[in-house]
Amino acid sequence: MVTILRLDKAAIDRLDLTPASEIIDKLAVDPLANARQIRFEVDYPRAEDDPRELPEIPEVRLWFLRLDARYPWLPYLLDWRSGELTRYAAMLVPHQFTGREGIRFLPEGLEIFVMLKVFALSDWLTAQGIANRSELRYLAQALGYDMDNAFFDFLD
Repeated sequence: MVTILRLDKAAIDRLDLTPASEIIDKLAVDPLANARQIRFEVDYPRAEDDPRELPEIPEVRLWFLRLDARYPWLPYLLDWRSGELTRYAAMLVPHQFTGREGIRFLPEGLEIFVMLKVFALSDWLTAQGIANRSELRYLAQALGYDMDNAFFDFLD
């Protein structure tokens, strides 16, 4: 079941996390049942001649930075199948976008993002009583990194 998290200009401009918190806090109560469910719908009007993608708009990016600071484990709840993990990463990681090549993350920035998420998710999953570390590998793989199982032994 997919949960749509709708954001409007007012919430973004006020850095108001309330619309997201209400949904995230409810889903986080049972993370196993609610994994990979959230999709964002961002309604942030732009002028017709504004070519920027949403991650290039400072107000939108700042809202997502604040969200990530509050919920560093949020990628666990995102709907990866629909590309939501990549879109979320684009809000937080420096990148370039071209119509021909699509999104191209700054490699060092993406590597730091992946490792931060692996560490945050590892701690959060442990706190939730979830011992399955394969989710951490899947997250890294979804963003183009293959991590050796031996690495995860260091986290235990």
